[in-house]
Amino acid sequence: MNDTHDHTEKQQDETIENEAIDQEQTQREEHAARMESIRQLAQSGELEVLPEQAEIVEALLDTIHQRDEFQDKLLRAVADHQNFQRRASGNEREARTGATQGVVQSLIPLLDTFEMAMLQDPEKVSAQQVIDGVKMIRDEFLRMLGSYGVTSIDPKVGDEFNPMEHSAMMQQPAEGIEPGHIAQNMGIGYKLGDRVVRPAKVAVVPTPNTMNEEDED
Repeated sequence: MNDTHDHTEKQQDETIENEAIDQEQTQREEHAARMESIRQLAQSGELEVLPEQAEIVEALLDTIHQRDEFQDKLLRAVADHQNFQRRASGNEREARTGATQGVVQSLIPLLDTFEMAMLQDPEKVSAQQVIDGVKMIRDEFLRMLGSYGVTSIDPKVGDEFNPMEHSAMMQQPAEGIEPGHIAQNMGIGYKLGDRVVRPAKVAVVPTPNTMNEEDED
């Protein structure tokens, strides 16, 4: 019984609240309609006012004029911004396409070299000729990458380990090599400008502290 009573009161409260909201909305709409009617009468010169109220009408007309100017400027600014966004998006797509096209054009001669190599008679080509051909293609590929700012990271045995450019794959003692230096180059790395694309893979001579930790384990 109490639940039914509470539910009924809640419905009544919601009804009163909705009616208040509707009434407030109606009042706002009526007020807006009156203001628009006054503006239209003022603009057409049909608004009847006392002589001492003429300046008020003049100020109203000036405000309407400024509003229209600002609205026009805003619409033009929005349109200009939308046009700018479309142009910027188009330019970005064109730049990406152009960059991709440049890479593809650089790779096509390498594909041509592969095609020529595959046309060779296996019975007339020696292993050394095959190796020389692969080296030639590799050199051409590196030259093409170099034209895009790609350089190799090719540390030598005995070079100091650089965590910014080298990836330590394992620890490996090496005679005559100082701790923390490279014992073996296990894979060349590459940079694009100053950015490391892939670090070189290396084996590093362990430091005494590292060796002690391993012994304890």
